[in-house]
Amino acid sequence: MADRIRRLILAAAAGTGLAACSPAAPPKPSFTSIDITGADYAKSLDLPDADGKMRSLADFKGKVTVVFFGYTQCPDVCPTTLAELVQVKKNLGDEGKRIQIVFVTVDPERDTPAVLKAYVGNFGGDIVALRGTPEQTAAVAKGFKVFFAKVPGPTPTSYTMDHTAGSYVFDAQGRVRLFTRFGAAPKDLQGDLKILLDEKA
Repeated sequence: MADRIRRLILAAAAGTGLAACSPAAPPKPSFTSIDITGADYAKSLDLPDADGKMRSLADFKGKVTVVFFGYTQCPDVCPTTLAELVQVKKNLGDEGKRIQIVFVTVDPERDTPAVLKAYVGNFGGDIVALRGTPEQTAAVAKGFKVFFAKVPGPTPTSYTMDHTAGSYVFDAQGRVRLFTRFGAAPKDLQGDLKILLDEKA
């Protein structure tokens, strides 16, 4: 009996030693934004840009990409979000050059290519504006789980758009990683983007 106990103790000790020698899993990043790493949505973004050129997430590989859905006549959420994203990019200095901001209009009826170009040009920061047909826009929004709907105004052309107020962040490998809600502190997003910029492939 004593020999059996001794063998069990030796076996347990050997197992512990083997476990100690195996490489530890890298610590999970601590993000302030909502971590959606591994999500089964937000995988495809195939839409024309304001010049009519088809774009996809693969075009931005190597950069940390922030995707925001909105529209040019949005009174508050959209201009505030884009201004904050551009400022965060500037705050990161040279590293900010590896951040790509993508603006997807949910109002292609009024957001013509010329309107989109002028709008994103006001913010600087090399924002890529995407504009699909109503059908393309609906399909991409569904793939991102983004809600949008027209809210009638006093005239047929003075409607507004309700839409999801948040941004999706992709790492340099093109994988969706974060969702950040409107109203989040820009410094928190800046910290999250810095983590992704520092990640190894």
